[in-house]
Amino acid sequence: MPEAPRAARPAKTATPIPMTSDAARSTSPNGVTQPESTTAAEAERPRPASLSELFISLTILALQGFGGVLAVVQRELVERRGWMTQEEFVEEWAVAQILPGPNVVNLGIMLGNRWFGWRGAIVGVLGLIAVPLLVVLVLALVYAQFAGNAHVAGALRGMGAVAAGLITATGVKLFGTLRTHPLGVPACLVLGALTFAGVAILRWPLAWVLLGLGGLSCVLTYARLAR
Repeated sequence: MPEAPRAARPAKTATPIPMTSDAARSTSPNGVTQPESTTAAEAERPRPASLSELFISLTILALQGFGGVLAVVQRELVERRGWMTQEEFVEEWAVAQILPGPNVVNLGIMLGNRWFGWRGAIVGVLGLIAVPLLVVLVLALVYAQFAGNAHVAGALRGMGAVAAGLITATGVKLFGTLRTHPLGVPACLVLGALTFAGVAILRWPLAWVLLGLGGLSCVLTYARLAR
């Protein structure tokens, strides 16, 4: 007898394949893969359009750093150009302080690497030290001719008060970032007071303060974020 025809099997429907890392992630200039949400937020923020703009901007920044570079860096990068938020500046500056070398140069390396990779890191260093180095050499030659002048010595001592005022004003402006800190304002104030007492009053070595109070702050913040 002829075999009965078999019923046709239903066609399989293809299971949609989720988007891979090419759509969910993007690669930064330094080769680090980042989530799309992070890169999208950074793309909307102002940033240097080229290496030459980065070099010129950092050179102008460095030439303004008479009497205290912290105030100039915060004003130029956060308030004037908008390349960083207040919170980002505090975090990046904290990292730059604990690394060997000048704080502002360390910051320039980190920012240049973030935007343009290793080429940006090199340009960041050159922008901060190339032209200012020439200016310092010229000023050193001029100062050698008038170092014994009492008026010149008095003027330089007066610049110390101006530098202290600039640093204090910048600290007051950055105080608002503590409101969003995981430890809260009271704990941050206690840590800040202990740091001031250790460095200014007890004259502890800076390395002890960084390892002791800095390490304690990192552990407490990590524990609070892990909750």
